[in-house]
Formats: sequence, C-alpha cells, structure tokens
Amino acid sequence: MPFKRFLNRLLEDIPGALGAIITDWEGEAVDQVARISEYDIKVLGAHKGIILNLLRSALERIECGALEEVVIRTGERKTLIAPVTEDYFLVLSLGPEAIAARAAFKMRRCVLELRSEFE
Repeated sequence: MPFKRFLNRLLEDIPGALGAIITDWEGEAVDQVARISEYDIKVLGAHKGIILNLLRSALERIECGALEEVVIRTGERKTLIAPVTEDYFLVLSLGPEAIAARAAFKMRRCVLELRSEFE
C-alpha cells in the first residue's frame, strides 16, 4: 500500500509539520515520514495510540458518537490524531509555527484518501 506518498504530501502541504505516522491499534508503526528522528515519531505514534484508545472507550461509555479527531497543544508542539479505520490511525506532529486548523483540514483529506487504500 502506497502510504508514504500520502504522508509525504501531508508534510509538504503543511508548513511546520514535523512528521506523520500511521500506526495500528497496538501502537506498531505501519509507515511514517518525519523531519524528526524515526525513533521519536514511532514513540509519538505509540503513545498517542494509547490516548486515542482511552478516549474512544470514554466516548463509548457516554454514548456521544465516534471519535473523529484529537488535537493536543503543548507549549512547543501540536499533535493531531485521527482514526483511519477501526484498527489504524494517523498521527501528525507539528512545530509551534504550524497552523493547527490548516493542518487538521489537510489531515482530514489525507484520512479520507487513506481509507480508500484500506478498502
């Protein structure tokens, strides 16, 4: 599956993007591209998968619908997480200068394209 071309385009389209990774439900990297170290993007993907799964469980308990995306903002970074399928998700890491709203829009488009690859 040609995931790397989708991820490369995502990084090219978003000024300030640091890396993108597709991870499975266990936190294992499927494919990634990054301007940060491979280790760092893989650790980020695994840890954000834990957050995604915990949020999914909480949302199921309160019956408010499926999780569509998560945005985490810290002093130095922004991280966006979006399910691609039930078992796979995309994590996008952004530097402080990146515009999160633009990145979220681009990420949503990328997720739709990735879903067609999983079908």
